[in-house]
Amino acid sequence: MAVDLESPSNFLTTRLRQAVNWGRKYSLWPLPFGTACCAIEFMSTVSSYNDISRFGAELVRFSPRQSDLMIVAGTISYKMVPILKTVYAQMCEPKWVISMGVCACSGGFYKNYGTLQGIDHIIPVDIYVAGCPPTPENLLNGLTQLQDKVAREGLQTADSRHARPAAGR
Repeated sequence: MAVDLESPSNFLTTRLRQAVNWGRKYSLWPLPFGTACCAIEFMSTVSSYNDISRFGAELVRFSPRQSDLMIVAGTISYKMVPILKTVYAQMCEPKWVISMGVCACSGGFYKNYGTLQGIDHIIPVDIYVAGCPPTPENLLNGLTQLQDKVAREGLQTADSRHARPAAGR
């Protein structure tokens, strides 16, 4: 059987980066780091009514070694900081972080000595989802924004993806 190499219908051309990122975009494995009321909204997002699996993120894992997306949902106290940093460090590359809710994004109305004023002081954040608590639709919007970001990325590690490295406290 002769193969016609002149005909473009015999070839599928793409860049390796595009093919890999297409797979990453639709196979995110989230790790919920829920500490407050935002975690309840995350539970609603994975329910059958809102159905996060439509977006390719249905395999919720509770082990950082099996996850590539951490969703930090809720207030983070300074006592939780070492745990958050350890869990993030245990995740495999490439990895992404969604900061869900005003408390995770900026400390919320807990402006005191015991509350971290945004998780971006500790770990790099890819997407911020606003709300107190954010609705499931808002979280799904943040997930689609992350998918768009994943599709545009190169084949590099998380350290080179973020403009500034995470600062330790």
